[in-house]
Amino acid sequence: MSGQYSRYIKLIYSLGDLFFINISAILGYYLQFRSFSNFIDSRYLSLLLFSNLAWLATSSILNVYNIHRVTRITNITSSVLKQIILYILLIEATLNITESYFFSRSLLTTSYILLAFFMVAWRVGLIHLLKLYRRKGYNYRQVIIAGYSRSSLNLQSFFQTHPEHGYRFLGYFDDNAEHGDKVIGKIADIRSFVYENNVDEIYCSPYELSREQVIQLIDFADNNLIRLKFLPDTSGFDYKKFKVDFYDLLPVIILRTIPLDDVFNKIVKRSFDIVFSLIIIVGLLSWLIPLLAILIKLDSKGPVFFKQQRSGINNDSFWCWKLRSMYVNNESDTRQATKNDSRITRIGAFLRKTSLDELPQFFNVLIGNMSVVGPRPHMVKHTEEYSQMIDKFMVRHFIKPGITGLSQVMGYRGDTTDSRKMKGRVKIDIFYLENWSFLLDIKIIFLTIYNIFQGEENAG
Repeated sequence: MSGQYSRYIKLIYSLGDLFFINISAILGYYLQFRSFSNFIDSRYLSLLLFSNLAWLATSSILNVYNIHRVTRITNITSSVLKQIILYILLIEATLNITESYFFSRSLLTTSYILLAFFMVAWRVGLIHLLKLYRRKGYNYRQVIIAGYSRSSLNLQSFFQTHPEHGYRFLGYFDDNAEHGDKVIGKIADIRSFVYENNVDEIYCSPYELSREQVIQLIDFADNNLIRLKFLPDTSGFDYKKFKVDFYDLLPVIILRTIPLDDVFNKIVKRSFDIVFSLIIIVGLLSWLIPLLAILIKLDSKGPVFFKQQRSGINNDSFWCWKLRSMYVNNESDTRQATKNDSRITRIGAFLRKTSLDELPQFFNVLIGNMSVVGPRPHMVKHTEEYSQMIDKFMVRHFIKPGITGLSQVMGYRGDTTDSRKMKGRVKIDIFYLENWSFLLDIKIIFLTIYNIFQGEENAG
C-alpha cells in the first residue's frame, strides 16, 4: 500500500489535537470542582469553544501540520511546546483584554499542564505508531534516484536502514557506463519506468546529469505530479545540515544552520539564563562566596576575584570573572593552567576540582555576555593561537560561551595543550551549536552537577 493515505495524517493530527484540548479543559474542570454540575451552564463552555479556535489559530500561524516523514522526536517536542506557549499567551492576553476574571487561575494552570502532557505524548506517540505502521510495509512511497553519486549512495543506505520512514527504493538511473551494473536504466528510461511502477518521488543528483536532462526531468515531474528532490553535492564539505533560504524568488543554500539564530529559541535560552542565574546568585552565592572569600584570603595573599579577558560571541572580548585559585603571578593571561600546576593554591586546587571557582560567572550570565550552557570561553591570546592551528575553531563563537558545555561533560575539560583534545572539543562544540535544544541544555546541566559530585579527573 503506497503513500495514498498521507493526506489523512494531517487530519488525524488536527482531530487528535482538538480532542486533547477538550479533554485537558474538561479534566482540569473536574479536578478543580470534583463535578461537572455547572460546566454546561457556566462561562467555561464559551472558554472551551474559544480554546479550540485559539489552538487552530496557533496551528495555522506556526504551520505545525506541515509534517515530514523524516522528523526527529526532539523537533516534534520543540514544535508542540512552541505552539503551547503561543496558545497560552493568546488565551491569557484575551482574558486580560476582556477582563474575564471569572475564570479560576488554578483551573487554567491545571488545564495548561494537562495540555502540555497530553500534546507531547500524543504527538510523539503518533510518530512512533506511524513508524511502526510503515515498518510493516504500509503507507510507503516508491522512489528512484537519477544520477549515481556519493550522495545518492548515502541516500540509498538511509532508505534501506530506516524502513520506519516508509521509502521503498526501486533503483538508480544513470548514463555513465562505469555504473552499468549498479543501475536499472538510463536517464531517458525514467519516464516509462515511472508510469509502469507508480513512482511517487524522484531524487536527482544534478551534477551527474546534463543541464538539459535536469530541465527535462523537472518538466516531466511537474506535468505528472511527481515529487522531484535534489541531492546537493557535499563531497567537498563536511557540513551535515543545509538550509535553503529565499531572497525574493532566488534560492540561497545556507551551509550551517544554528537553532539559536531563531528568535524564539533565543528568548527561551535567555529567559532560562536569567532565571537560573538569579536562583544561583540569590540562593547560593549570597552566602557561599563570603565563606570561600575568607578561605581564599587565609590561604594566600591577593584578591578574592580574578578577572580575565576572554573571547565571547562573535569573537567580542569580555571580562570573565572567577574566584582566584592561583598565587598572584605574571603569566595568568598567557599561560593556561595544567594539572599539578605549581601556581595553584591549596584552596585553589579544591575550587578547581569542584568547579566552585567558576561560580562568579553566573554574574556574567546575568549581564548577558555568557550563558549557563555553551562552549567554554578561552583567553583572547589562546583564541588567536587556536584559530590558526585548528580548523573551524572560530565556528564556536557563533553563540555565547557557557559556564559549562557539552564538551566539558564529555571529558574535554581543563588543559587543552594537546591539539588532538582541542580538536575534539571544537568538534563537540560545533555539534552543540548545530543541534541545540532546551532539553539538551537541561541534560548538560544535570551531567555537570553529577560530575562535580563525582569529581572530574581533567580539572586542573
